[in-house]
Amino acid sequence: MDEPYFVEPADHGWSGEVRHTVAAIDLGIKAMTPVRLAERGMRVHVLPHDATLEDIKASGASGVFFSNGPGDPATATEQIELVRQVLDAGIPYFGICFGNQILGRALGLDTYKLRFGHRGINQPVMVKDTGKVEITSQNHGFAVQAPLQGSFTAPVERFGQVEVSHFSLNDQVVEGLRCLDIPAFSVQYHPEAASGPHDAANLFDRFADVLDSTADKDNK
Repeated sequence: MDEPYFVEPADHGWSGEVRHTVAAIDLGIKAMTPVRLAERGMRVHVLPHDATLEDIKASGASGVFFSNGPGDPATATEQIELVRQVLDAGIPYFGICFGNQILGRALGLDTYKLRFGHRGINQPVMVKDTGKVEITSQNHGFAVQAPLQGSFTAPVERFGQVEVSHFSLNDQVVEGLRCLDIPAFSVQYHPEAASGPHDAANLFDRFADVLDSTADKDNK
């Protein structure tokens, strides 16, 4: 995708006022992903992979989403730097798949290539804060290296405390990250799941709630 475009809430069943504008960085985005955001009242401004922080600010976005996509996250130096700029600016961040790996790299964590990768629509993931298992859709060959238990200080220390929020029940691979001191989180799988399981669709609600909370703080 070379030209930015909008996905409007009103075109996807939302009848109220627009809740927020989200800048979605297209690294290989699936068509259903901005739809899932729009269904929850978010106007989505889809930007190309080489978008800058200035492009994000010009869009009026109150949140940033990084999509799935192919490639080795260690080579995505421009996108890693952009995420660091987003985090430094205090803009809420949500990433999936490649966007999870890029968040990990932005925080200073290592990534590595899996021997076989995770593929398919029946991948069980433990959600640590609820103890529930979600059946997820996955398609990735790289993963973030991080301790599964407890919280830890990000190697890039200015980003504060981080925890692994989700992990694979098949092989204990990291499946999600949550920053505790800044508004940023990510998952390794595909919550838009079109087609596939919808167990993780709540993550789009979670992002909307984070944007609501951040807006409330800014208005006080």
